[in-house]
Amino acid sequence: MSTSLSPLLAPMLSSAAMRAICDDLAYLQHMLDFEAALARAEAAAGIVPPDSAEAIAKACNAGSFDLAALAEAATRSGNLAIPLVKALTTEEAVTDKEAARYVHWGATSQDVIDTAAMLTLRAGIDALLSDIDRAVAGFARLAQKHRNTAVVARTWLQHALPMPFGLKLAEYAAALHRSRGRLTHLKSHTLALQFGGAAGTLAALGDKGWEVAEKLSEILQLPLPESPWHSHRDRIAEAASVLAIIAGTCGKIARDIQLMMQTDVAEAFEPSGEGRGGSSTMPHKRNPVAAASALAAATMAPNLAATIFAAQVGDHERSAGPWHAEWPTLPSLLLVTSGGLAAIVDVAEGLEVDAARMRANLDATGGLIMAEAVAFALAEKVGKQEAHHLVETASKKAVAKKTGLRAALESDPKITAHLDAKRIAQLLEPMAYQGVSQVLIDRLLTSLKDK
Repeated sequence: MSTSLSPLLAPMLSSAAMRAICDDLAYLQHMLDFEAALARAEAAAGIVPPDSAEAIAKACNAGSFDLAALAEAATRSGNLAIPLVKALTTEEAVTDKEAARYVHWGATSQDVIDTAAMLTLRAGIDALLSDIDRAVAGFARLAQKHRNTAVVARTWLQHALPMPFGLKLAEYAAALHRSRGRLTHLKSHTLALQFGGAAGTLAALGDKGWEVAEKLSEILQLPLPESPWHSHRDRIAEAASVLAIIAGTCGKIARDIQLMMQTDVAEAFEPSGEGRGGSSTMPHKRNPVAAASALAAATMAPNLAATIFAAQVGDHERSAGPWHAEWPTLPSLLLVTSGGLAAIVDVAEGLEVDAARMRANLDATGGLIMAEAVAFALAEKVGKQEAHHLVETASKKAVAKKTGLRAALESDPKITAHLDAKRIAQLLEPMAYQGVSQVLIDRLLTSLKDK
């Protein structure tokens, strides 16, 4: 449903692949795919003459229908399936009146619309999986390359401790990979055929209802659920939750990149290119445009998902209103999630890292970022509380006199009685205080092998 986003803005907020998947014509074709498969399934069950089933299937070509006319008719009928079935029946009657009798036999509008949504989701999941694999591979390569590149770890936007930049990158890869697992679970366990007839009992098909459902599931290659699920929207809600999680992960990565691209930080940058990230008035600007797209997706996705969650509260066997709210919302959520992920693929495959600037930022506080390392080494000699007090005092002295932490430490006999100048110098080296970071990088990268 390409109209879910403005055609002018859609390229900024969605991937080309997802725009094709969510296009109105593609969605209409999914509805017609259901009708064609239904006729063939019912022919296999002996309900519809085989020749009629093939005639119906041949007519199920979205390009033959007037989308604008269907849209206008849907405002009177309450959903798109009703005018579509009417148009399909009318068209079929022109060439084969016998076949026209069997169009949409025993099905209901919700069967068509919900199954089309499942087919759209399946195609959308495949597109997202392709981009996730690219992003994961890109960040994994960068993680290996920068596993020994020291960078400031920041908490509350303040310098905290040093860490390997490779660890940050491996965490990006692993977070995206976890959502890969969520998508594959959706595809294999959550997506399902919806086929229940007027009220979910398949009464119009008598004792052949389940036989038709099994064949329909086989033709469309959609899992067959235990029963029709039209009145319980947890499947759609689960898909929405996964999409929102992906958008959120992309937003977190984008926020980090955006902050690292700040002029005053300048540690890592999106890939550059002609006309990319510029300003309409300031020639020097290099704006984080991919990060902006991902952050836009992360801002929009939770609210779209919330609409899907709210739509779970329907009335009895067919909801009047909440179900309708899903129709534009789900493709919009697919679109913005794809846009956020496409932006992160761009970053993962072209991130520019300034290791020298990272080191300069580590040194910007004159060694204060290593205060914890010194305190714990001193604590082995004098106890944690006393060590904390001594290093805190030295840190305040270093700030007040602008001498750097090393000079402040070496001027305190209570400290040098236990730590000599050589040991202090060792403790002030950032990559000497990384804990089990290298083990964590290996564990995160190994987790990427899980499918």
